[in-house]
Amino acid sequence: MLAAEGFIRGYSSTDFGNGRTEFEIELKYFDSQPVIRKIERVSKPGRRVYSAVDAMPRVANGLGVSILSTPKGVMADHAAREAHVGGEVLCTVF
Repeated sequence: MLAAEGFIRGYSSTDFGNGRTEFEIELKYFDSQPVIRKIERVSKPGRRVYSAVDAMPRVANGLGVSILSTPKGVMADHAAREAHVGGEVLCTVF
């Protein structure tokens, strides 16, 4: 998701065999500055945040992205608007 949106360069996963998996994320930089300025968790175990497609917030005036868990899978806010589905707002990245 974040690689397709251009926030990270790539990732790989390592399976240790005992049910434990680790992800290694390669961050992306532009002019020696990280591309991800801020990442915030929106929904938390104590307070779930849901958004309808009509009330979905724009992050950083469209420069950022919200990641949603929808009935059609995990997707970015612009893809959820195109698919006309709402869902749980997991995090925002900009």
